[in-house]
Amino acid sequence: MITTPSIIYSVLAYVANPGNNTVSIIDIETNLMTYNILVRSIPYRLAITPDGMRIYVANYGDLTISVIDTIANAVTATIFTEGNPSGLAITPDGTRIYVTNEDNNTILVIDIATNTVIATVYVGTTPNEVAITRDGKYAYVTNAGSDNVSVINTNTNTVISTISVGYKPSGVAITPDGNHAYVTNKFSDNISVINTAKNTVTATVFVGDAPSGIAITPDGTHVYVTNEFSDNVSVINTATNTVTSTTDIKSNSFPIRILIKNGM
Repeated sequence: MITTPSIIYSVLAYVANPGNNTVSIIDIETNLMTYNILVRSIPYRLAITPDGMRIYVANYGDLTISVIDTIANAVTATIFTEGNPSGLAITPDGTRIYVTNEDNNTILVIDIATNTVIATVYVGTTPNEVAITRDGKYAYVTNAGSDNVSVINTNTNTVISTISVGYKPSGVAITPDGNHAYVTNKFSDNISVINTAKNTVTATVFVGDAPSGIAITPDGTHVYVTNEFSDNVSVINTATNTVTSTTDIKSNSFPIRILIKNGM
């Protein structure tokens, strides 16, 4: 009798380390670091392709993006951005990545198959973060310096709408049904709720002090917001656009990012 050996897949976490210009790989099953990959200067944010084969690293310090092959655990390409890369978002089909460049007010569109820039889109001042609708048709970009959100048609890579929001918009997340985009306005202490069919703000929700990170539950019923200066997390009910609870974080922790894990 011939037996086939079992294949064991590890669940891995990737961590950007701006202090030493590396990306660490942690095996979640053992909580041990398995690799430390040297990238470029000040790795800031990460994005992984839907097939899990590549990780893109925004290196804020030297205007580059490092491309990591997750099988080889090595950098296989470097993309020059001509601006400080900040936010990253990959289209649901895994063919393109959208990158915000804060200092030259552009979005770069990169073809993932070739790791080349195929389009440059001019948006507002100091673009910070970007989110793409689940159908891949639109990208929403927060422009921290001009207090608005640019909406990009990903088919034509042109800005089709500019939406005024609060003071210094930062994070952005889109509901699973694609009907609403939620934007954190860091210096207004509130959230703008955008109706994506009309590209207008339909609600404003006040949260804690300096809202920054934002994430939406997989069922789209709740939005979680990190409040950097009040050390807590606000939970918003999307049916009523009201804060239903606030969770305190350790004092002086300054929470800025949040992710929500899908249930198994």
